[in-house]
Amino acid sequence: MSHVFVIDANKQPLNPVHPARARVLLSQGKAAVLKRFPFTIILNVAIDAPVVEELRIKIDPGSKTTGIALVNDQSGEVVFAAELHHRGAKIKEALDDRRAVRHSRRRRHTRYRKARWQNRRRREGWLPPSLTSRISNVLTWVKRLRNLCPITAMSMELVKFDMQAMENPDIQGWEYQQGTLAGYELREYLLEKWNRMCAYCGKGNVPLQVEHIVPRANKGTHRVSNLTLACEKCNQAKGTQDIKDFLKKKPAMLKHILAQAKAPLNDAAAVNATRWELFRGLQALGLPIECGSGGLTKYNRTTRELPKTHWIDAACVGQSTPEYLNTTGISSLLITATGYGKRQLCGVDKHGFPQRHRQRKKVHHGYQMGDLVRAVVPEGFAAAGRHVGRVLARATGSFDLRTARGRIEGVPVRYCRPLHRNDGYSYHSTRGGNSSPL
Repeated sequence: MSHVFVIDANKQPLNPVHPARARVLLSQGKAAVLKRFPFTIILNVAIDAPVVEELRIKIDPGSKTTGIALVNDQSGEVVFAAELHHRGAKIKEALDDRRAVRHSRRRRHTRYRKARWQNRRRREGWLPPSLTSRISNVLTWVKRLRNLCPITAMSMELVKFDMQAMENPDIQGWEYQQGTLAGYELREYLLEKWNRMCAYCGKGNVPLQVEHIVPRANKGTHRVSNLTLACEKCNQAKGTQDIKDFLKKKPAMLKHILAQAKAPLNDAAAVNATRWELFRGLQALGLPIECGSGGLTKYNRTTRELPKTHWIDAACVGQSTPEYLNTTGISSLLITATGYGKRQLCGVDKHGFPQRHRQRKKVHHGYQMGDLVRAVVPEGFAAAGRHVGRVLARATGSFDLRTARGRIEGVPVRYCRPLHRNDGYSYHSTRGGNSSPL
């Protein structure tokens, strides 16, 4: 498991401890639970001049998922790992829905907000909300972790690390294509694009080769849109045939491959658009920051024979990666950005007409929607039993809980006990390779 964060009575971060040590401190009454996600305990006493080990937070930004790892550079131990899932796609869907509703009302000449086109100016470096949320998510978690443990440096996957120029200052032109990291960026992109499987037979966990959809013999190019992955058997079977001839008996597969080959580079564009803004945000925190390329990250991971996951990629970012990374027994925390709810008070149907109205008050009986609670409901109630889930608070005092087993209705507020207040994120843990909701 990941280590448990520890702070003293003055909320000063100390060295993270093994979960077994944390259980001892809790059972002896020397500490109490402060946070459940990430799990943090607070000591009953203040520690004067504590001796702490310096940790480095390492970040592998992505358009959908960002890997985060806390690494001890001296021992090579991964102290904490997390995978942060962004909500950029949901934000864009919500904005598109709102735009469609307003456009529909204007077209029908019913009640609507007057269109505003030229009354605002976008500041330099403006990013759409779907991309801004990605940056905010990462900065939020860097600040949270910095308050829980002694972080003294940061590493971020950002730009190509020109190791060849360091070894040979006179390198130029085509010579850049040769060397240890040659082709890593392209191959890694193809592996992600084609789900690490052969495009023709669908086999995974086998050696894959870069395959030209339109063969070079037929004037095919090296453009990414003309490249796919194939196992050795399929690659040799296709040879220099045109893909339409090779898959003439499999029209569905042919259609899928041609569509996938022309898929837009939305994810790559999102990362490129946000990387410098994220870098400036991290730089403003005042910690030394190291940058590395995606090729260097993969090189570090493969040379250390580590599996491919987002948090392991994060642990391998940058030149500071220790020669040996201790990842034994680490279970990553899966963090999903959910937001704090909507500001929209009037819900509408698909035609844009008012359907329901929300109250301005969010907190009812000390709870708000999204709080994680434990409810032990005695016999005699429809919701009798022991439940853990996210609460849907109501002014009546009869709550609903969203649990892993489904929705539990009619839970009286007097039987609810808070476990974790809504902080804009939901959590899952990975234990033994499986994901379980928390």
